[in-house]
Amino acid sequence: MDIDSFWELIEECRRHAPGPDERLAWLRGELLRRSLPEVVQFQVRLDGVTHEAFTWDLWAAADRIFGGWCSDDGFCYFGLWMVGLGREAFSRAVADPDALADAPEVQRLVGRPREMWNDDWPGWESLDYVAMEAYGVLTGVDDDCGDAFYKAVEAEQHGGGASSGPLGERWDVRREDEAALKLPRLGAMFPLRSLAKYSSCRS
Repeated sequence: MDIDSFWELIEECRRHAPGPDERLAWLRGELLRRSLPEVVQFQVRLDGVTHEAFTWDLWAAADRIFGGWCSDDGFCYFGLWMVGLGREAFSRAVADPDALADAPEVQRLVGRPREMWNDDWPGWESLDYVAMEAYGVLTGVDDDCGDAFYKAVEAEQHGGGASSGPLGERWDVRREDEAALKLPRLGAMFPLRSLAKYSSCRS
């Protein structure tokens, strides 16, 4: 599965299913129709594109959307959710994190309390497990396929799967002067109510 085929699957799941659970079910069904190498390659491509989003500027964008602070795990799930936005929106956000302001999925969050985000929550942890689940079904070892699956993924990555720290320079999105320069639209859409209290990403 090359990168174009990976993104075609993501775009297809967006067209065929409205919510994250339905999209996962659709993706799982599609992967179950593929060969084991293709299922492994799906995870390899997913790891590769989420690594592209592992930047301090995008972490700052997640911080801002979540009210001033986003946890390590929360940012990983945020990167997976960005994949679900589709190839064009994902690529634009990697190049310019403030472009997330154009995504309807982000616009739907504006002005809503986080406890009411529900299915619109900007995190998609389960996407990281869908290929492993399909692999388990295809190999007949649903409950204990993790080691074999990740060994196959590492072999396909040829040792290139190890992740270093986020790219770029870390900065504090709670500093309004910096936010106004680097994330002007997201900063306006998600004002910080208090610099003394920060809301966490859901882990």
